[in-house]
Amino acid sequence: MKFGTFVPQGWRMDLVEIDDPIEKYEAMTRVGLEAEKAGYDSIWVYDHFHTVPTPEIETTFEAWTITAGLARDTSRIRIGQMVMCNGYRNPALLAKIASTVDVMSHGRVICGLGAGWYEHEWRAYGYGFPETRDRMRAFKEAVEIVIRMWTDEKATFKGEYYSIDGAINEPKGVQRPHIPLWSGGGGEKVTLKLVAQWGDACNVGAGNVEVVRQKLAVLRGHCEALGRDYNTLIRSSNLNLFLLQDGTDPEKVTAQARGKTSYEEYSKGVFVATVGQASERIHQLVEAGANYIITYFPRVAYDQTPLQRFAAEVMPQFE
Repeated sequence: MKFGTFVPQGWRMDLVEIDDPIEKYEAMTRVGLEAEKAGYDSIWVYDHFHTVPTPEIETTFEAWTITAGLARDTSRIRIGQMVMCNGYRNPALLAKIASTVDVMSHGRVICGLGAGWYEHEWRAYGYGFPETRDRMRAFKEAVEIVIRMWTDEKATFKGEYYSIDGAINEPKGVQRPHIPLWSGGGGEKVTLKLVAQWGDACNVGAGNVEVVRQKLAVLRGHCEALGRDYNTLIRSSNLNLFLLQDGTDPEKVTAQARGKTSYEEYSKGVFVATVGQASERIHQLVEAGANYIITYFPRVAYDQTPLQRFAAEVMPQFE
């Protein structure tokens, strides 16, 4: 069982209390370094340009730029994106970028890729917003192109949405047989089948035990149909976690993180839990088939204590 954690990059409005943009970046780096020190396997960033839940005039650092920066800021921890939006970059270029950053990191990059969903962001940046059918078909082609760019001497592919013709990508990266490709999303007909065919890992369920169980059962079926060993795949789920001290009042201690959001609404998207409750949820996710958990701690830019406590009190239970 391995664990990763997200660094604060602004997308979740998690750097708004810092004014200086340089200090915002350094706050993100400090979390990455603390995660490395604490023993996490990986740190993660989102691929977004505008904040959630609504687009605000606030910092959101670009994903590949900070992946490269974090690759040089850290020394041992792996760095991934959960996940790159296929529509924002030509897939051959994406593969080239990932290859370069893998060398910069001495072989620590994870490349996450998905079809994309954040409509106003697509439109604001001039990408339009294709129908789901087109986004999924383009994503399918992109996955094959990325793998070919990482493995073929001269990559060639001709599809409905993308074509490459003798594309040379040197160096292809450090890791062998290639940089790990993670897919985000639980689409049962396309995404999970692509994981079985081309991928190295999936991310499903957002910490919901029953959803994780359902999606991984589908993934196992695709693996059996394609002759892929299911056990070779990393099967991850994200867990947004507000870690409580025993005996504290959940509504009171989450007040600063919640802002104007009611506790009832906040707790729908964030698991507010003690160490014991968090451990129990992870045990359930393991039983459902997950073998990798990626945490997000609210306000971690300002206080790394929950990240440290999780590493010291929860992670050792799963060694």
